Amino acid sequence: MITDMKFQLITLNGFTYDDEAYSVVLPTADGEITVLGQHEPLMSALKHGVITIRKNASDPENRLDHYATYGGVLEVTKDAVRVLVDEADSSDDINEQEAKRAHEAAQQLVAKAQNQVDLEHAQSIVDRHAVRLRVAEVRRRHNRQR
Repeated sequence: MITDMKFQLITLNGFTYDDEAYSVVLPTADGEITVLGQHEPLMSALKHGVITIRKNASDPENRLDHYATYGGVLEVTKDAVRVLVDEADSSDDINEQEAKRAHEAAQQLVAKAQNQVDLEHAQSIVDRHAVRLRVAEVRRRHNRQR
């Protein structure tokens, strides 16, 4: 039987999420993984992506929590998952139209980059806003299902 686990999402500003969870989907450097209670211990780097939290096994898709994150570190123990990131944006805090405009503006920065340093900086901004936009789109899709 799968048991709940403690999930902590910790940013530079403190705890963003600190509660029990049934499962957590995480964007690791080696690909997306799902962690359930009693998972084998694990440490991994995280990449830009979406963290999805299912509080209860019976929760439908439109009840999941989604966070946009931009890299970090993951620690899994037998009964807890701890994620350390600089920042994490909840789907409730992301405005889809603003995220879309910011993503488009960032893409223009890539097109105008004059050198490799500018290109890499612009691409990191594009990646950040792409994750925010993906989280906003998931929220919109799930709100339609309610």
